[in-house]
Amino acid sequence: MPWDRNQMAERAAQELEDGMYVNLGIGIPTLVANYVGDKDITLQSENGMLGMGPFPFEGDEDPDLINAGKQTITELRRTSYFDSATSFGMIRGGKIAAAILGAMEVSEKGDLANWMIPGKLVKGMGGAMDLVAGVGRVIVIMDHTNKHGDSKLLKECSLPLTGQGVVDRIITNLGVLDVTHKGLHIQELAPDVTRDDMIAATEAKIV
Repeated sequence: MPWDRNQMAERAAQELEDGMYVNLGIGIPTLVANYVGDKDITLQSENGMLGMGPFPFEGDEDPDLINAGKQTITELRRTSYFDSATSFGMIRGGKIAAAILGAMEVSEKGDLANWMIPGKLVKGMGGAMDLVAGVGRVIVIMDHTNKHGDSKLLKECSLPLTGQGVVDRIITNLGVLDVTHKGLHIQELAPDVTRDDMIAATEAKIV
């Protein structure tokens, strides 16, 4: 069976190592905070928070504690707060080891499109462009296909790009792929998903 959103987030959490500073994008990536466990990981939110905890239990929400996706979160004993200019200084200064982001499209070259669809209202581009340019590693979590069943892993992105050649690893509901100079390389398959299933759902070149 393909992974659900929580299983994708749990798999992404396995990519994190002790001592890392990590930024989580909006959408599925925010769920990764629930699966860090005992690892010494410091989660950064570009709206001005370092040391982000998991989502609160129902009834324990604090409306003043939100992540970049406007979801209520929790703080830790070591949490610190600052303005967004300082937060982006951390990102642009190369202080963040990895970013886990959502995407609408990823190309076989590692190009990322995740900030707008032409003709639809966009409140702002967020921090994705700074993140993909400033962090050490970019991991994308997304569904393998869109609601019409079309692949979101493409030969070339059709939507406006967030960054060119910036994606290192892709985690979808079907499995895990790495971006190489020859194309996408399958690293892992979700339970009962076959290599043929993955290839059939992927427009991009798989090597």
